[in-house]
Amino acid sequence: MKKIRNFLFGHPITPFTDDEIQKKGNGFHYKNNEFIHHSSLHHKESAFYRLSRLQIIFILIFAVVLIASFILNWHTTLVVVIAMLTILYFSDLLFNLYLIYRSFSKPAEIKITDEQINSIKEWPRYTILCPLYKEWQVLPQFISAMTRLDYPKDKLQVMLLLEQDDAETISHIKDFNLPKYFDVVIVPHSKPKTKPKACNYGLKFTKGEYIVIYDAEDIPDVLQLKKAVLAFKKTDSRVACIQAKLNFYNPHQNLISKIFTAEYSLWFELVLTGLQSIHAPIPLGGTSNHFKTANLHKLGGWDSFNVTEDCDLGMRLVKHGYRTAIIDSLTLEEANSGIKNWFGQRTRWIKGYMQTYLLHMRRPQDFIRSWKEPHVITFQLIVGGKVMSMFINPLMWGITIVYFLFRSQIGLFIESFFPTPILYMGVLSLLLGNFLYLYYYMVGCAKHGHHELVKYAFLVPFYWLAMSMAAWAALYKLLMNPHYWSKTNHGLHLDNKKATSEAIKKIGTRLIDNTLIRPALTH
Repeated sequence: MKKIRNFLFGHPITPFTDDEIQKKGNGFHYKNNEFIHHSSLHHKESAFYRLSRLQIIFILIFAVVLIASFILNWHTTLVVVIAMLTILYFSDLLFNLYLIYRSFSKPAEIKITDEQINSIKEWPRYTILCPLYKEWQVLPQFISAMTRLDYPKDKLQVMLLLEQDDAETISHIKDFNLPKYFDVVIVPHSKPKTKPKACNYGLKFTKGEYIVIYDAEDIPDVLQLKKAVLAFKKTDSRVACIQAKLNFYNPHQNLISKIFTAEYSLWFELVLTGLQSIHAPIPLGGTSNHFKTANLHKLGGWDSFNVTEDCDLGMRLVKHGYRTAIIDSLTLEEANSGIKNWFGQRTRWIKGYMQTYLLHMRRPQDFIRSWKEPHVITFQLIVGGKVMSMFINPLMWGITIVYFLFRSQIGLFIESFFPTPILYMGVLSLLLGNFLYLYYYMVGCAKHGHHELVKYAFLVPFYWLAMSMAAWAALYKLLMNPHYWSKTNHGLHLDNKKATSEAIKKIGTRLIDNTLIRPALTH
C-alpha cells in the first residue's frame, strides 16, 4: 500500500533544517537526494512535482470515463472528442485575431523619448544577471555589449553566474580584463542544474534596486536600462515586470534562423502587445525582463525546477495581482541556426510550458482576482491551448489529407464525425485560420522591418510540424526527466560574422555598432 501511495502521490519531502539553510541555502531532501534551489518558493508552488494529488485523481477518473465511453459507443465518443478539439482550434483562431486587432488599434507598448531620459539626473542602482554555462566563447560579445550600455557605471552591477563544475569557463574568465562593476559569482554545484536556480543564487548578492536578466549572447538597446526605469515610473504599482522586445542579429544565417526570426517578430511585435492591451498573463521572454528587486523577493524568485521559468514567472505575477508591461526597446539575440540545437531548445520550451500549465492548474481559482479580468480563461489559451495545438495539428492535417485523397471511399464516414456546426468551424479554421496565421507572420516581419523575410512565412507549416515533433519529445522528457535542462549551444553565429554585422548595422547604429560582433578571444 505504501508503494502505491508513493507511486501516486510521491515520496515525502524533508525540508532543510535551519542549520542546513544557513550553510547551503534553501532546499530539501527527497528520495535520498539533496535539492538546493536557493528560492523561498515552497516546493508545492514549484514544478518539482509534475502533478498534485487532485490532478492525478482527476486524470485517472477522466481516463476511465473515456475508455468506458469508447467501449459503450466509440463513434459518439469520437464525435465529442473531435468537436472539442475543433472548438479549441476555432477559439484560438478568434483569440489571436482579437490580439492582432488590439495590437494595431491600441498600441500598448511603453515608449520612452530622449527628452524624458535627458530630464533624469540621478539613476538608481541596477543589477544585471547573466547566467552562463560552457559558453565562454560569446563572453567577449557580452562584455562589449554591457560596456556600451548608456547607464552610470558606478550604479551598475553586472553579475556573471558561473557553474562550479564549468571549469573551462572559470579558467577562461581569468583572462578577461573585466571592468570593476563586473562580479563573478560561482554557483555551487547542486540539483537541479537549471538557469533559474543560478539566478536565485545570484539574487542573494544583488545590490540594485532594479534587476534584469541577459543571456550571454544578448545585445540590448544601449538605453534599455534607463527606459526600463522610466517605464516603471510611468506605470502604476501593479506593474512588477517590464519586458523588452526580442529579435535576432543573425536572421539571414540559414533557413532555420529566417523562420525563427519571423516567429519572434510575430510574438514580440504583435502577440505580446495584444496581450498587454487586455492585461492578460504574459509569458515572459527568457531574457530582458526587468524587475523591481523588492517585488522579485516577494514572489520568491524563480522556480528552479521549471525549465521555462520565464513563462511560469509571468503567470505567477498575475496570480499575485501584478502585471507585465512591454517596452519599445529591443534586445538582439542569436537565432538558433542548428537543427539539433533548435530541436533541443524547442523541446525544453514546450516541456516548460507543460510544467507551467500543470503547476498553475493545481489552483486555477488563484487567477480570478476579478470577473472583469478572467485570467483563468486567457491562461488556457495562452499556455494550455498553445501546447495542445502542437499535438492536434498533425491529427487534423492527417484527417484533412485523407479526406481529400480518399473522399470517394471514406468521405461519408469521415463526415459522420463532424456535425454541421463543427464542420463549419473546421472549414473556417482550415481555410481562413491557416491563411490568417501565415499573414500574421508576414505582418510581424514587416512591422519589425524584416521585409525580406516575409516570403519565408509560406514555409511556416513545416516549422509547425517540427514543433509538433518537439512536443512529443517534450512529453516524453516530462515523464522521464522533468527537471533536466537541455543546454542550448550559443556562438554559432560567430561562423558568419559578416552577415551578422551587416544585420546589426541595418537595425541602426544607436542599438549597437558593428564592431561588437567579433571573433571570440583566443587563449
